[in-house]
Amino acid sequence: MAYEDLEKIAARNVTEAISLDKQGSRGMAITKYQRAVEILLKLCELYPGTPVNRVYAEKVQLLNGRILDLQRGNGPSLPQQGMLIDQTPERTSVLQKLNVNWEDIANLHDAKRAIEESIIYPSRRPDLFPLGWPRGILFYGPPGCGKTLLAAAIATEIDATFHCIDSPSIISKWLGESERNVAKLFDQARAMARSERPVIIFIDELDSVMGVRSHEVGGEVRARNQFLKEMDGISDKNRQSPVYVIGATNKPWVLDEPFIRRFQKRLYVPPPDTKARLEMFRIYSRNVKVADDVDFDELARLTEGRTGSDIRDIFQIVQTKVVREFFEAHEDIDPTAKPRQITMTDFLDAVAGRGKTVSDKGLLMFQEWSEHYLAS
Repeated sequence: MAYEDLEKIAARNVTEAISLDKQGSRGMAITKYQRAVEILLKLCELYPGTPVNRVYAEKVQLLNGRILDLQRGNGPSLPQQGMLIDQTPERTSVLQKLNVNWEDIANLHDAKRAIEESIIYPSRRPDLFPLGWPRGILFYGPPGCGKTLLAAAIATEIDATFHCIDSPSIISKWLGESERNVAKLFDQARAMARSERPVIIFIDELDSVMGVRSHEVGGEVRARNQFLKEMDGISDKNRQSPVYVIGATNKPWVLDEPFIRRFQKRLYVPPPDTKARLEMFRIYSRNVKVADDVDFDELARLTEGRTGSDIRDIFQIVQTKVVREFFEAHEDIDPTAKPRQITMTDFLDAVAGRGKTVSDKGLLMFQEWSEHYLAS
């Protein structure tokens, strides 16, 4: 039996179980819930390692909880039907008001320039772009290098509403509803763009849903197909609604080819170079007290190959160290007392204990992918 059929049978059993549950038909409701659980467990077994597998497992947990309640005679607490059958786009996205500017992002000058040419300038003077401009932007590169920060800065620069999407949540609806979930998300974005201001749909971990796998389940296939359709719609130069889709991935090589083509602009976000790392050390030092012996130029040199996330973690390590020493030295904390300053030795110890999180082999894979797709 095809997975689509199994999904439909599971969904039908849950719907019938809830109806029986409301009527007080405890025994029959338990039977229907149990049947749905059996089917979901079968789907988990057939498609391990897929994002939707997590959805199946969550539903099994919910249904088993209700079965246990009924067996114990706890009738009044019905499961919320919205959690099992239908969710709105608001449950799969977070509307955020951001205040991230270009100045908050160290270096990445090439990426910033490409973004200005592709989004910021057209948003300010659309009349200068009669042939249209990219509505789909793909950020790819190692984790912790600023892809999300770049997307947030774009939203600030063009005063856009920012939809932040966790990719697996796209299919975290009840079975068979993934494509409708995607359609509602884009409908909502277009409506907001018409009545208010530009809208950015930011999809993190794009590869987890839009990647190519040997085994796929219905929710993934339908979500991807609907996304292709929606992206074709927003890329139509005859449509004026300013909706942008920005995707971020650490694994661009697993993305589906048709999906890659929808992202007209593809930007590599690499680990920071020496100048960028120096800038990061200075930015993070604004919120901590550092001693005069701290040499940020030397620290920038010593952290070759580290990502922006690695440098932030180094600051957290040294800050935690001095705070721990402060609490250990003061049994009765004076509210006016302060921890000591962070020294160069503290930083050197943290750097020595914090290795690179991106391998040279991994960077080579990004370079090869960039060359293949001629990404700017």
